Amino acid sequence: MTALANVKVQRDPVVTEIGEGKRALQVWPLPLEEAFLEEFLTYIFKNYWDQIVFGPLIEGAAYELTCPREPSKISLFDGYLTVSFDGPHFHLCIGENKGSPKDPTPEDLKARRRPSKAQIFRRLDKEGAPISWGFEMKNGAGEPMISIFFASPFLSAGDKLTEAPMWERLAMWRDIAQRYLGREPEEFDATGRGFRGGHG
Repeated sequence: MTALANVKVQRDPVVTEIGEGKRALQVWPLPLEEAFLEEFLTYIFKNYWDQIVFGPLIEGAAYELTCPREPSKISLFDGYLTVSFDGPHFHLCIGENKGSPKDPTPEDLKARRRPSKAQIFRRLDKEGAPISWGFEMKNGAGEPMISIFFASPFLSAGDKLTEAPMWERLAMWRDIAQRYLGREPEEFDATGRGFRGGHG
C-alpha cells in the first residue's frame, strides 16, 4: 500500500509544447504532502538507486549524478528527507521546516523551502515519441530542487547511448506509472528511436 491510497492523482498528463515542431513534455502533477513525497522518493532510491541519474538542473548547470551504492539510510527530520550513502548524502526539503524552539524558521523561508511543484514527466521527441521519463520538484520560489531521470531504453546503465533500444529498461517507468499514476503499460513508450536521427 502506498501513500497514494488516500490521495487523488491525475491519470492523464498535462501536455506542454517545448520549442517548435512536435516536441512536448507530458507531466503528471503529484501531491505535495510530506508523507506522499517521503514514500515516493524513498521507493525510487531504495528500489532503483542503480538505474537513475539525478541532480538539480538549473540555468547554466546540469548535475547528472549516480548513486555510489545502495542508500545506507533514508530518514526524515524537520521536513528534510536525507538520503545517505555511508558518507556522501543529500537533503531535500519535502515538508515544513520548523527549525528549533530557540531558532524557528521564519515563515517566508519555510514557504520558500517547501516544494511548490512535484511531477512525473515523459518527454517526447520531434516525432512525438517518448524519449525520456522522470521526476522533478521545485521549491516555493519555483527554483529546481531535483530532477530524477528514470532508466532509459536508449542509454545503458553507464549513461552511454545504446546500439539498439533496450526495452526492458522501461520496467522502472512502467512500475512507477502503475504504482503512482494508476496507468497500465503502454505500447506507446516503445515507439521512439532514441537520441539519434533528429530526435530529442
